[in-house]
Amino acid sequence: MDLIQTIKERRSIRAFKPEPVPKGTIEKILRLTVHAPSAINLQPWEFIVVTGEEKARLSRRLIKAYHEKQIPCGPGNVKPLPKTYGKRGAKTLALMKPFFEEMGVDPDQYINEGSCNFYGASVAILLCLDDSFPDARMVDIGIALGYLALAAHEFELGTCPIGLITAYEDEIKDLLNIPENKNAVIGVALGYPDWDVPINRFKSQRDDLEKFVRWIES
Repeated sequence: MDLIQTIKERRSIRAFKPEPVPKGTIEKILRLTVHAPSAINLQPWEFIVVTGEEKARLSRRLIKAYHEKQIPCGPGNVKPLPKTYGKRGAKTLALMKPFFEEMGVDPDQYINEGSCNFYGASVAILLCLDDSFPDARMVDIGIALGYLALAAHEFELGTCPIGLITAYEDEIKDLLNIPENKNAVIGVALGYPDWDVPINRFKSQRDDLEKFVRWIES
């Protein structure tokens, strides 16, 4: 598939079919993912792929933790956000609302519990980083995440980055026996999109380039 077309078409999928993804396909996606650039070619990423009953157990554990702790999805800002960012988030939620209404679901519940369940995807991938690295190496994890999302699209699979999992990292590490020196940076739902679910028709908008770019020219 043409790369430009893939970049334009790709969207976050929030409803998946239960159909399992072949292990060979997941391996092909990850082999493409690790072509991502990283500082000094450190390749600091580590992937934990959870499928089958283990993925179901992970989802149950995360949903239970969510009901107990009530930590919802959010930007995770450490101080008040500038209005520009807040407006973008509010606009996105407003545009999503009609799809949730069509589905007859509560948006907050669907997004939070859906995140904990990886939106029903048959594959959950955790991107981890050794705690010996500084926060700057999160950039490398982010680049790898982008490669993963685009590679999955090539195989007609959907993805949705799941940031909420970091709020329940202790539960994840306990269930999956992840060493303490490994940080779960972000999760990814991977699977076959269920295009019959209205929310999958939603594609988030992007502001004009002039909002993001400052040119310095001679």
